[in-house]
Amino acid sequence: MKLKILTFKRKTIVVFLLCIIAIGGLFGAYYSVKASAMPKYSHTIVIDAGHGGRDGGAIGKVTGVTESELNLMYAKQLAKLCQDFGIKAVLTRSDMNGLYDENAQNKKKSEMEKRKKIINSSGADVMVSIHMNSFPLSSSEGAQVFYAKGSDNGFNLAKSVQTNICQVFKSARDFVTVGDYYVINTASMPAILVECGFLSNPNEERLLKSKDYCEKFCYSILAGVISYFQM
Repeated sequence: MKLKILTFKRKTIVVFLLCIIAIGGLFGAYYSVKASAMPKYSHTIVIDAGHGGRDGGAIGKVTGVTESELNLMYAKQLAKLCQDFGIKAVLTRSDMNGLYDENAQNKKKSEMEKRKKIINSSGADVMVSIHMNSFPLSSSEGAQVFYAKGSDNGFNLAKSVQTNICQVFKSARDFVTVGDYYVINTASMPAILVECGFLSNPNEERLLKSKDYCEKFCYSILAGVISYFQM
C-alpha cells in the first residue's frame, strides 16, 4: 500500500510539472528541462544558507527582514523541491543558529570552516549557496550567480542557473560573474553562490519576502541545476 501511495505521489508531481511547462509563462524556466527525465535523477545537492546566529547579514530597509532568515527560507524551499524530484538535499544549517563555535575567538573563521566541512563531507554533486544582496544605490536590483575562478564546471552550473532565472525574472542579471567567496573557492564540487536579489531595493525586498516569489525563484534554481545535470 505504501509503495502504491509513493508511486501515486511521484506521478502527481510529474503531471503537475508537465502542466506548468505546457502553460509556460509563470514557470518558464522549465522549458529547458526534459520533463520525461525528471523522475530518473538520483543526485545530491548541498544547499548553503548564508549567515546565521549573530551574523544577520544584510537588512531590509523597509521591513527590517534580515538576510539570514531569508537565506534559510529559500534554502529550505529549494531543499523541499529537490526532495520532491528525488534529489537528496543537504543543508549546511536548518535553523537560525550560527555555525560557529561559541567559544571561538574568531567566530567568522570558525563558521566558515564548519561550512567547508559540511559541504565537502556531504558527497554532493553540486553546491548552491543562497544569499541576498545589498548596495548603497537603492535602485540596484536583480538576481546574480557567481562561480569560483578557474572552475569550468562551476561556470557551466552558474550559467545554467542564471539562464533559467532570467527566463522567469526580467530584472535578473543576464550574465554570470567570478566571485571570490570562501564557500565556492573551497568546495570540492562545482559550486555557485546565488544572490537572489537586493534587500536595499524596497520593491525587491517586498518580493523576496513573499512565499510565492520564493517558491518561484527556487523552482528556477532547481531547473538550472537539473539542466546542468543533463549536460
